[in-house]
Amino acid sequence: MGILAKQADERVKDVHFTEDTLSVDLTDGRTITVPLAWYPRLLNATKEQRSNWEICGAGYGIHWPNVDEDLSTEGLLRGSPAPVAHKNTE
Repeated sequence: MGILAKQADERVKDVHFTEDTLSVDLTDGRTITVPLAWYPRLLNATKEQRSNWEICGAGYGIHWPNVDEDLSTEGLLRGSPAPVAHKNTE
């Protein structure tokens, strides 16, 4: 007897914020919630800038044109914060 499981679909359905978190709803019903502090560009953006997002990368990415931020569902699922920029001391 086989078990029928719904196939994972990691494409973006919706994006929403609280004061401290970013949440991304996936088309398969899951929601990824991460600390907003992981993404300084979004943390420092206005509410209007955060709400201006678009789906990209065949549905697997999110782009915020006003703050030049791009995130992928793969990275969010992996729990990958934004890379820390290091200043060149030379």
